[in-house]
Amino acid sequence: MTAVDWETREVEVAGRPVTVRVGPEVPGSTPLVHVHGFAVSGRYLLPTAAALADRGTTYVPDLPGHGASPGPRPPLSIPHLADALLGTLDALDLDRVVLVGNSMGGPVSLEAAHRAPDRVAGIVLASPAGGAHNQPLARAVVQLLRDSVREDVRMGRYSLPDYAHYGAVPALAAFREMVQFPSLERLLRTPVPTLAVVGSRDPLMPPPHRVRELAHLGPGHLTVVVILGAAHAMNYSHPEELAHAVRCWLDGRPITDDPAAHARTRVLQVAQGDAPA
Repeated sequence: MTAVDWETREVEVAGRPVTVRVGPEVPGSTPLVHVHGFAVSGRYLLPTAAALADRGTTYVPDLPGHGASPGPRPPLSIPHLADALLGTLDALDLDRVVLVGNSMGGPVSLEAAHRAPDRVAGIVLASPAGGAHNQPLARAVVQLLRDSVREDVRMGRYSLPDYAHYGAVPALAAFREMVQFPSLERLLRTPVPTLAVVGSRDPLMPPPHRVRELAHLGPGHLTVVVILGAAHAMNYSHPEELAHAVRCWLDGRPITDDPAAHARTRVLQVAQGDAPA
């Protein structure tokens, strides 16, 4: 992992404390805000966040009810989490950002962009869960179990304590909320430049041929990329590949393999749309 000295801040959002990890300031940059998945903190996002920390001032919050940020039970819905994310931007005095969401962080970021497109310069959706491919709930549970044996085992040092802290019953409720959210419909109507990144070994994502079909149904500012060999939590398992794809997209360049990186797999661009201004 790229070495970054993270500062921990606590801001108040809707009367509750929210913990945010903040990287070094990058003057003149559009900030990057990394948004975690269901029932976990933002700690597992740090490898990709660190790899992009020189590209823009980087923020990794724990949304209310997750990690070090207390919240209500039952857990907040995705629309409420989107409001909390926008409230976190307000508390940090961030006018316009790029959101980088994984799993549930994808639909939360999409919802925030639909609610306040002027606040969101662009979205990166890494494994954006939710929608018809994850329904009914029993199918999604099987997909999640299949994914659990495909992830980097080292991620357990973050995810297992986070899941235990969140609680089994609230986690199931949050998972149900995520899989029922119409992520695909929201993605195909995304109001801002969007990069969708899916892993070829992610059971929660549609198969590659379906990804190609969907890529050409979206707006002209939607870019779709497949990382071969990646499962669901690619922000932890494949930070070099994901960060390289994000850099290319932010710069408006075609997304190809990075010959300078010691990448373990290939990055394949399916469709190219407009990058953030």
